[in-house]
Amino acid sequence: MTNNRKIIMDCDPGHDDALAIILAASKISPLTIEAITTVSGNVDVEKNTLNALKICDMIGLDETPVAKGADRPLFKEREVAEEIHGETGLDGPVLPEKPTKELAEVHAVDVIIEKVLNSNQNVTLVATGPLTNVALAIRKDPRIVPKIEEIVLMGGGTFGNWTPAAEFNIYVDAEAAKIVFDSDIPIAMFGLDVTHQAIANRDIMNDFKAIGNPVAQFAADLLDFFLTTNEEVFGLEGGPVHDACTIAYLIQPSLFDLKHVRVDIETKGEFTYGMTSVDMLGVTGKQANVTFAQNLNRDGFWELFNDSLKSYG
Repeated sequence: MTNNRKIIMDCDPGHDDALAIILAASKISPLTIEAITTVSGNVDVEKNTLNALKICDMIGLDETPVAKGADRPLFKEREVAEEIHGETGLDGPVLPEKPTKELAEVHAVDVIIEKVLNSNQNVTLVATGPLTNVALAIRKDPRIVPKIEEIVLMGGGTFGNWTPAAEFNIYVDAEAAKIVFDSDIPIAMFGLDVTHQAIANRDIMNDFKAIGNPVAQFAADLLDFFLTTNEEVFGLEGGPVHDACTIAYLIQPSLFDLKHVRVDIETKGEFTYGMTSVDMLGVTGKQANVTFAQNLNRDGFWELFNDSLKSYG
């Protein structure tokens, strides 16, 4: 595996999505962001798309196209997480009401297909929201499947945060997740087991502030709101920066302890819809289909984050 990858970031920004974009676009990152595509998730797709454009403005990501995608899951009603991310999906930082960056006039699914098929090397999809766009792209043009190096996603885990069994991203569109997990594309999964080890507290927020550049201050402002809502809603001691784990893995995979396991998606259970059934002991006898992140080097993770923020000058 090489970390000098072309990536497409499919997301629902979102405080932790914003932090993932900041990490991926930093000067110490070896990643090339081919496109940012948005999906309904933390808030509706219109707000998520507006947030993606504002984030690009904030960090100077001028040449990367941003495309709007699916406005609802494949089959079920839309569900959002305003109690965690606020009414705008990116509450906290003071940002211009209207971004200067313009939205691409092509649907996100078509952007994914076009970027993958026309690339001179395989492309990695980084999915940090519900998997609706990714599933639609796979179904619309299966030619992309062998040209996707890996799908690196935040979702699932061995416990839930939206129901007792299910994590939000998978729960919102479990049918899409099933298509993706059954696609035979290599998957690296960063679920709650590991992302709850990447909890930003006020000491981390103050470290960001001390860096002193506008992007670091933006990151601190994101954390100020996000850690408060996670404390109030989930009783956590800060805010897990879930989505940033995907990019940290692509930049520095040695930060994570990984295990190759079988993961299946539950789409029919009365109490378990959206559950990721993680076969840690191999009891099903099924072929492993996921690289599952178990543990995080916390000190190394935050060192990488601080170095990334310092690189913005």
